Amino acid sequence: MDEALLRSLTPGVLAALVRRGADFAAAEDAVQDALVEAVRVWPGERPRDPKGWLITVAWRRFLDATRSDAARRRREDRVEVEPAPGPASATDDTLQLYFLCAHPSLTPSSAVALTLRAVGGLTTRQIAQAYLVPEATMAQRISRAKRTVSGVRLDRAGDVATVLRVLYLVFNEGYSGDVDLAAEAIRLTRQLAAAIDHPEVAGLLALMLLHHARRAARTAPDGSLVPLAEQDRTKWDTRAIAEGVHVLQLALARDRLGEYQAQAAVAALHADALTADETDWVQIVEWYDELVRLTDSPVVRLNRAVAVGEADGPRAGLAALAPLDPALPRHTAVAAYLHERAGDLATAARLYAEAAHRAPNLAERAHLTGRAARLTPAARADPPLTPPTARGRNGRPPGVRPPRAAPRGEAP
Repeated sequence: MDEALLRSLTPGVLAALVRRGADFAAAEDAVQDALVEAVRVWPGERPRDPKGWLITVAWRRFLDATRSDAARRRREDRVEVEPAPGPASATDDTLQLYFLCAHPSLTPSSAVALTLRAVGGLTTRQIAQAYLVPEATMAQRISRAKRTVSGVRLDRAGDVATVLRVLYLVFNEGYSGDVDLAAEAIRLTRQLAAAIDHPEVAGLLALMLLHHARRAARTAPDGSLVPLAEQDRTKWDTRAIAEGVHVLQLALARDRLGEYQAQAAVAALHADALTADETDWVQIVEWYDELVRLTDSPVVRLNRAVAVGEADGPRAGLAALAPLDPALPRHTAVAAYLHERAGDLATAARLYAEAAHRAPNLAERAHLTGRAARLTPAARADPPLTPPTARGRNGRPPGVRPPRAAPRGEAP
């Protein structure tokens, strides 16, 4: 049984039933029944048109489930005399299904869960395990989302930006249990990129690939976090880096810059450095300037302050940090790092301890606590971190170079 084929056909079949007028929840139930029937029938005799077969069976299951006993008998009589259905339309409805699952009336968590269920083909149990919530809780969340979008017609162009935000949320969930949501987000974004020609879709795919390439180096064997500057770059996936840079360069060549392309450019510049000291922080600051122009996001400004601290020295970074709201997530940790770089170890230790108290998870809390402990009076005999020599700005527009060498089993 070709499970991959069934999984790839499911979104299109579901969208076809919705387009014919079936409400979302009933359509999904009918599609599931059709998939069960396919598992039973196809190993013995696979149809010439698998998608058309699934649409036909699912549509009949929907009719069976919605008509009354009296209407069922009349409609079954009509079905008996109907000619066999022709081949299914070659139109791919998957893109419309993306837009439906990312409908603005849904909360972000509901949109993510519905996308994983309807487009990703994951079971409710798998999604619940990934989110570390009871299966019943996730089932209720998905059911509410289905009811919300049941009356939505697929007759208007959807919002690509909303779909991309949902996919980015899926990617940031990472992985747990037997479902790797980061890999699933990459798969779904590839599918979307194949269905729509949009530079920001390509930008998001590039961003995911470049971030995912560093995954193996992000944690130590004991589970502790490893900062980017301390990661073993030989563990980076150079094939994913090369693909991400290639996808990004094609998107940037279209001269329709968006926030995901700019974020991917920052990630590509990190991937381009053979060592942390060789990172082109000046160009990274330029890309953050572009991101500030595009989004005016306080989180982007916070990340820009770190880059300024690396490019122009920690005092410049603290100056860039000063106008920002201290309540921002990670603001205290960034301030601690910049004070440590500037040699103010007492202030850095205090801020690391405060940041550890506010950390959203145990791994980050342990990392920040360790940084604070390292700066205790007994450890202050060690010299402060020496900032790298700041490179002068050359006035060139920000750009992304390909990796210095082709993938060779080690990070470029």
